[in-house]
Amino acid sequence: MFIKRKKGWEIPESQATPEAVFRNRRRFLTASVGGATAIGGGAYLAFSGGDGAGATAATQVAQADPSAGFYPAPRSMRYRLDRELTEEKTATTYNNFYEFGTSKNIWQAAQKLPIRPWQVKIDGLVDKEMVLDIDDLLKKVQLEERLYRHRCVEAWSMAVPWTGFPMKALVEIANPKSSAKYVRMETFNRPDIASGMKASFYPWPYIEGLTVEEAANEMTLLATGVYGKPLPKQMGAPLRLVTPWKYGFKCVKSIVRFTFTDERPRSFWEVAQGSEYGFWANVNPKVSHPRWSQASEELIGTGGKRVPTQLYNGYGDFVAQLYTGLEQKGERLWM
Repeated sequence: MFIKRKKGWEIPESQATPEAVFRNRRRFLTASVGGATAIGGGAYLAFSGGDGAGATAATQVAQADPSAGFYPAPRSMRYRLDRELTEEKTATTYNNFYEFGTSKNIWQAAQKLPIRPWQVKIDGLVDKEMVLDIDDLLKKVQLEERLYRHRCVEAWSMAVPWTGFPMKALVEIANPKSSAKYVRMETFNRPDIASGMKASFYPWPYIEGLTVEEAANEMTLLATGVYGKPLPKQMGAPLRLVTPWKYGFKCVKSIVRFTFTDERPRSFWEVAQGSEYGFWANVNPKVSHPRWSQASEELIGTGGKRVPTQLYNGYGDFVAQLYTGLEQKGERLWM
Protein backbone atom coordinates (compact mmCIF):
# COMPACT_ATOMS: atom_id res chain seq x y z
CA MET A 1 0.00 0.00 0.00
CA PHE A 2 1.33 3.43 -0.93
CA ILE A 3 1.47 5.84 2.02
CA LYS A 4 2.20 9.48 1.27
CA ARG A 5 4.30 11.08 4.00
CA LYS A 6 4.11 14.84 4.28
CA LYS A 7 7.32 16.83 4.34
CA GLY A 8 8.29 18.67 7.51
CA TRP A 9 7.23 22.00 6.01
CA GLU A 10 3.78 20.91 4.77
CA ILE A 11 0.39 21.68 6.30
CA PRO A 12 -2.86 19.80 5.66
CA GLU A 13 -4.72 20.93 2.57
CA SER A 14 -7.63 21.96 4.82
CA GLN A 15 -5.45 24.65 6.44
CA ALA A 16 -4.41 26.31 3.20
CA THR A 17 -6.28 29.41 2.09
CA PRO A 18 -9.10 28.33 -0.27
CA GLU A 19 -8.37 29.39 -3.84
CA ALA A 20 -11.69 31.22 -4.20
CA VAL A 21 -10.97 33.31 -1.12
CA PHE A 22 -7.48 34.13 -2.36
CA ARG A 23 -8.72 35.05 -5.86
CA ASN A 24 -11.49 37.28 -4.50
CA ARG A 25 -8.98 39.05 -2.27
CA ARG A 26 -6.65 39.49 -5.21
CA ARG A 27 -9.38 41.01 -7.39
CA PHE A 28 -10.34 43.40 -4.60
CA LEU A 29 -6.76 44.53 -4.00
CA THR A 30 -6.04 44.83 -7.70
CA ALA A 31 -9.04 47.11 -8.09
CA SER A 32 -7.86 49.16 -5.13
CA VAL A 33 -4.39 49.46 -6.64
CA GLY A 34 -5.91 50.48 -9.96
CA GLY A 35 -7.64 53.40 -8.28
CA ALA A 36 -4.46 54.37 -6.50
CA THR A 37 -2.38 54.12 -9.66
CA ALA A 38 -4.26 56.98 -11.28
CA ILE A 39 -2.85 59.28 -8.62
CA GLY A 40 0.30 57.24 -7.96
CA GLY A 41 2.77 59.86 -9.08
CA GLY A 42 1.31 62.53 -6.84
CA ALA A 43 1.14 60.15 -3.88
CA TYR A 44 4.78 59.19 -4.31
CA LEU A 45 5.95 62.79 -4.44
CA ALA A 46 3.87 63.74 -1.45
CA PHE A 47 5.23 60.87 0.63
CA SER A 48 8.85 61.31 -0.34
CA GLY A 49 8.80 64.85 0.93
CA GLY A 50 7.31 64.05 4.34
CA ASP A 51 8.35 62.16 7.44
CA GLY A 52 5.56 59.60 7.41
CA ALA A 53 4.41 60.52 10.92
CA GLY A 54 1.09 58.98 11.88
CA ALA A 55 0.98 56.62 8.88
CA THR A 56 1.13 52.84 9.15
CA ALA A 57 3.97 50.85 7.59
CA ALA A 58 1.55 49.31 5.06
CA THR A 59 0.17 52.70 4.02
CA GLN A 60 3.65 54.07 3.49
CA VAL A 61 4.55 51.13 1.25
CA ALA A 62 1.45 51.65 -0.90
CA GLN A 63 2.26 55.33 -1.30
CA ALA A 64 5.98 55.01 -1.94
CA ASP A 65 6.34 52.02 -4.27
CA PRO A 66 5.20 52.37 -7.90
CA SER A 67 5.30 48.57 -8.35
CA ALA A 68 2.18 48.13 -6.20
CA GLY A 69 0.21 46.91 -9.22
CA PHE A 70 2.18 43.65 -9.24
CA TYR A 71 0.60 42.58 -5.93
CA PRO A 72 -0.81 40.33 -4.70
CA ALA A 73 0.90 37.66 -6.81
CA PRO A 74 -0.38 34.09 -7.20
CA ARG A 75 0.54 31.86 -4.28
CA SER A 76 2.63 28.75 -4.91
CA MET A 77 1.15 25.79 -3.08
CA ARG A 78 4.51 24.00 -3.20
CA TYR A 79 5.85 26.10 -0.34
CA ARG A 80 3.62 25.93 2.71
CA LEU A 81 3.91 26.01 6.48
CA ASP A 82 3.53 23.93 9.62
CA ARG A 83 2.44 26.98 11.65
CA GLU A 84 0.30 30.07 11.36
CA LEU A 85 1.56 33.17 9.61
CA THR A 86 3.04 35.85 11.83
CA GLU A 87 0.73 38.84 12.14
CA GLU A 88 1.67 41.48 9.57
CA LYS A 89 1.97 44.29 12.10
CA THR A 90 4.42 42.23 14.17
CA ALA A 91 6.55 41.11 11.22
CA THR A 92 6.81 44.60 9.75
CA THR A 93 7.74 46.36 12.98
CA TYR A 94 10.19 43.85 14.51
CA ASN A 95 13.19 43.99 12.21
CA ASN A 96 16.95 43.82 12.08
CA PHE A 97 18.39 46.42 9.71
CA TYR A 98 21.73 47.52 11.13
CA GLU A 99 22.08 50.28 8.58
CA PHE A 100 19.41 52.11 10.56
CA GLY A 101 20.44 51.03 14.05
CA THR A 102 20.65 48.02 16.34
CA SER A 103 17.12 48.28 17.77
CA LYS A 104 14.37 45.98 16.49
CA ASN A 105 12.13 49.04 16.30
CA ILE A 106 13.78 50.71 13.31
CA TRP A 107 10.85 50.74 10.90
CA GLN A 108 10.29 54.47 11.20
CA ALA A 109 13.98 55.31 10.75
CA ALA A 110 14.08 53.09 7.65
CA GLN A 111 11.47 55.26 5.91
CA LYS A 112 14.33 57.61 5.01
CA LEU A 113 15.55 55.08 2.46
CA PRO A 114 14.68 56.25 -1.09
CA ILE A 115 13.64 53.25 -3.18
CA ARG A 116 13.18 55.07 -6.50
CA PRO A 117 15.19 55.43 -8.59
CA TRP A 118 16.83 52.08 -7.76
CA GLN A 119 19.29 50.30 -9.99
CA VAL A 120 20.81 46.84 -9.72
CA LYS A 121 24.25 46.16 -11.17
CA ILE A 122 25.21 42.68 -12.41
CA ASP A 123 28.94 42.27 -13.02
CA GLY A 124 31.99 40.08 -12.59
CA LEU A 125 32.32 36.76 -14.40
CA VAL A 126 29.35 37.24 -16.73
CA ASP A 127 29.11 37.42 -20.51
CA LYS A 128 27.92 41.02 -20.35
CA GLU A 129 27.82 43.36 -17.39
CA MET A 130 24.58 45.30 -17.03
CA VAL A 131 22.69 47.79 -14.88
CA LEU A 132 18.94 47.22 -14.54
CA ASP A 133 16.33 49.57 -13.14
CA ILE A 134 14.34 47.67 -10.51
CA ASP A 135 11.08 48.21 -12.40
CA ASP A 136 12.63 46.87 -15.60
CA LEU A 137 13.87 43.83 -13.68
CA LEU A 138 10.36 43.17 -12.36
CA LYS A 139 9.09 43.04 -15.96
CA LYS A 140 11.59 40.28 -16.79
CA VAL A 141 10.52 37.86 -14.04
CA GLN A 142 7.40 36.10 -12.81
CA LEU A 143 6.40 36.98 -9.26
CA GLU A 144 4.81 34.46 -6.92
CA GLU A 145 3.97 34.28 -3.22
CA ARG A 146 5.66 31.68 -1.02
CA LEU A 147 5.01 30.91 2.64
CA TYR A 148 8.38 30.46 4.35
CA ARG A 149 9.66 30.10 7.88
CA HIS A 150 12.26 32.71 8.81
CA ARG A 151 14.77 31.79 11.54
CA CYS A 152 16.99 34.48 13.09
CA VAL A 153 20.36 33.54 14.57
CA GLU A 154 19.12 35.26 17.74
CA ALA A 155 16.72 32.29 18.24
CA TRP A 156 13.44 33.94 17.25
CA SER A 157 11.39 33.16 14.19
CA MET A 158 8.52 34.29 11.95
CA ALA A 159 6.30 32.70 9.33
CA VAL A 160 6.20 35.05 6.35
CA PRO A 161 4.28 35.24 3.03
CA TRP A 162 7.06 36.56 0.80
CA THR A 163 6.44 37.62 -2.79
CA GLY A 164 9.34 37.48 -5.23
CA PHE A 165 11.02 35.43 -7.91
CA PRO A 166 13.51 32.55 -7.83
CA MET A 167 17.08 33.81 -7.78
CA LYS A 168 17.70 31.24 -10.51
CA ALA A 169 15.93 33.67 -12.87
CA LEU A 170 18.49 36.38 -12.09
CA VAL A 171 21.32 33.88 -12.60
CA GLU A 172 19.88 33.14 -16.03
CA ILE A 173 19.67 36.85 -16.85
CA ALA A 174 23.31 37.28 -15.76
CA ASN A 175 24.48 34.27 -17.79
CA PRO A 176 27.63 33.70 -15.68
CA LYS A 177 30.79 32.13 -17.05
CA SER A 178 31.60 28.56 -16.05
CA SER A 179 34.41 29.90 -13.86
CA ALA A 180 31.92 31.72 -11.60
CA LYS A 181 31.55 29.81 -8.32
CA TYR A 182 29.94 32.43 -6.07
CA VAL A 183 27.54 35.35 -6.13
CA ARG A 184 28.56 38.34 -4.01
CA MET A 185 25.65 40.62 -3.03
CA GLU A 186 26.00 44.19 -1.83
CA THR A 187 23.52 46.59 -0.28
CA PHE A 188 23.35 50.38 -0.57
CA ASN A 189 26.02 52.62 0.99
CA ARG A 190 24.25 55.78 2.19
CA PRO A 191 25.40 56.93 5.65
CA ASP A 192 23.77 60.28 4.88
CA ILE A 193 20.33 58.69 5.24
CA ALA A 194 21.13 55.52 7.23
CA SER A 195 22.52 56.62 10.59
CA GLY A 196 23.65 53.13 11.58
CA MET A 197 26.21 53.22 8.79
CA LYS A 198 28.06 55.95 10.67
CA ALA A 199 29.26 53.25 13.10
CA SER A 200 32.84 52.88 11.90
CA PHE A 201 33.42 49.56 13.68
CA TYR A 202 31.14 47.80 11.15
CA PRO A 203 32.50 46.88 7.69
CA TRP A 204 30.01 48.77 5.50
CA PRO A 205 28.42 48.23 3.06
CA TYR A 206 26.62 45.01 3.98
CA ILE A 207 27.98 42.11 1.92
CA GLU A 208 26.67 38.57 1.62
CA GLY A 209 27.37 35.65 -0.66
CA LEU A 210 26.12 32.32 -1.94
CA THR A 211 27.58 29.62 -4.12
CA VAL A 212 26.14 29.62 -7.63
CA GLU A 213 24.52 26.28 -6.78
CA GLU A 214 22.81 27.80 -3.73
CA ALA A 215 21.68 30.79 -5.79
CA ALA A 216 20.14 28.47 -8.39
CA ASN A 217 18.38 26.26 -5.84
CA GLU A 218 14.59 26.41 -6.09
CA MET A 219 14.21 27.63 -2.49
CA THR A 220 16.34 30.75 -2.98
CA LEU A 221 14.06 33.73 -3.47
CA LEU A 222 14.67 37.36 -4.31
CA ALA A 223 11.83 39.01 -2.46
CA THR A 224 10.14 42.19 -3.66
CA GLY A 225 6.99 42.00 -1.57
CA VAL A 226 5.36 40.62 1.56
CA TYR A 227 1.78 40.20 2.82
CA GLY A 228 0.45 40.82 -0.68
CA LYS A 229 2.13 44.24 -1.00
CA PRO A 230 5.54 45.63 -2.00
CA LEU A 231 8.26 45.19 0.59
CA PRO A 232 8.30 47.84 3.28
CA LYS A 233 11.61 49.64 3.55
CA GLN A 234 12.47 48.15 6.94
CA MET A 235 12.26 44.64 5.45
CA GLY A 236 14.72 45.38 2.65
CA ALA A 237 12.85 47.15 -0.15
CA PRO A 238 12.95 47.02 -3.03
CA LEU A 239 14.94 43.76 -3.35
CA ARG A 240 16.21 41.35 -0.68
CA LEU A 241 17.47 37.81 -0.45
CA VAL A 242 15.43 35.06 1.24
CA THR A 243 17.17 31.76 2.03
CA PRO A 244 14.85 30.12 4.58
CA TRP A 245 17.17 27.23 5.50
CA LYS A 246 19.85 29.70 6.67
CA TYR A 247 19.94 32.11 9.57
CA GLY A 248 18.36 35.46 8.74
CA PHE A 249 21.59 37.49 8.70
CA LYS A 250 22.37 35.85 5.35
CA CYS A 251 19.30 37.54 3.85
CA VAL A 252 20.91 40.75 2.63
CA LYS A 253 18.47 43.63 2.22
CA SER A 254 18.08 46.44 -0.31
CA ILE A 255 20.47 44.89 -2.83
CA VAL A 256 22.22 47.10 -5.40
CA ARG A 257 24.82 44.73 -6.83
CA PHE A 258 25.31 41.08 -7.78
CA THR A 259 28.90 40.12 -8.62
CA PHE A 260 29.69 36.66 -9.98
CA THR A 261 33.14 35.61 -8.88
CA ASP A 262 35.50 32.66 -8.48
CA GLU A 263 36.50 33.80 -4.98
CA ARG A 264 34.38 33.18 -1.90
CA PRO A 265 33.06 36.53 -0.62
CA ARG A 266 33.71 37.53 2.98
CA SER A 267 30.34 38.52 4.33
CA PHE A 268 29.56 41.46 6.62
CA TRP A 269 29.32 39.36 9.78
CA GLU A 270 32.34 37.22 8.91
CA VAL A 271 34.43 40.38 8.82
CA ALA A 272 32.80 41.90 11.91
CA GLN A 273 32.79 38.75 14.10
CA GLY A 274 34.22 35.80 12.23
CA SER A 275 34.54 33.61 15.32
CA GLU A 276 30.74 33.56 15.63
CA TYR A 277 29.42 33.97 12.08
CA GLY A 278 30.61 32.11 9.02
CA PHE A 279 29.86 31.92 5.31
CA TRP A 280 27.36 29.04 5.29
CA ALA A 281 25.09 29.84 8.29
CA ASN A 282 22.76 26.86 7.82
CA VAL A 283 20.29 26.23 10.64
CA ASN A 284 21.17 23.35 12.97
CA PRO A 285 19.51 22.95 16.40
CA LYS A 286 22.38 20.78 17.64
CA VAL A 287 25.06 23.42 17.03
CA SER A 288 24.82 26.23 19.54
CA HIS A 289 25.85 29.80 18.95
CA PRO A 290 28.92 30.51 21.12
CA ARG A 291 26.66 32.52 23.46
CA TRP A 292 23.28 30.73 23.35
CA SER A 293 21.50 27.53 22.36
CA GLN A 294 19.89 27.05 18.96
CA ALA A 295 17.78 24.06 20.05
CA SER A 296 14.54 26.05 20.13
CA GLU A 297 13.15 29.36 18.89
CA GLU A 298 10.61 31.93 20.02
CA LEU A 299 7.68 32.53 17.69
CA ILE A 300 7.46 36.30 17.83
CA GLY A 301 4.03 37.75 18.42
CA THR A 302 2.84 34.71 20.41
CA GLY A 303 3.63 35.87 23.93
CA GLY A 304 6.85 33.89 24.22
CA LYS A 305 5.81 30.52 22.77
CA ARG A 306 8.82 28.40 21.82
CA VAL A 307 9.10 25.47 19.41
CA PRO A 308 11.97 23.07 18.59
CA THR A 309 14.25 24.26 15.82
CA GLN A 310 14.56 21.98 12.80
CA LEU A 311 17.69 21.07 10.85
CA TYR A 312 17.93 23.36 7.81
CA ASN A 313 14.88 25.05 9.34
CA GLY A 314 12.83 22.12 8.03
CA TYR A 315 13.93 22.49 4.38
CA GLY A 316 16.50 19.69 4.22
CA ASP A 317 14.60 17.86 1.50
CA PHE A 318 15.31 20.81 -0.79
CA VAL A 319 18.85 21.81 0.17
CA ALA A 320 20.78 19.16 2.12
CA GLN A 321 22.33 17.81 -1.08
CA LEU A 322 24.12 21.12 -1.59
CA TYR A 323 26.40 20.37 1.35
CA THR A 324 27.23 16.68 0.92
CA GLY A 325 30.79 16.03 2.08
CA LEU A 326 31.62 19.65 2.90
CA GLU A 327 31.66 19.18 6.67
CA GLN A 328 34.16 16.34 6.30
CA LYS A 329 36.38 18.80 4.43
CA GLY A 330 36.44 21.12 7.44
CA GLU A 331 33.70 23.54 6.34
CA ARG A 332 31.77 25.14 9.21
CA LEU A 333 28.28 24.75 7.81
CA TRP A 334 26.23 25.72 10.82
CA MET A 335 27.26 29.17 11.97
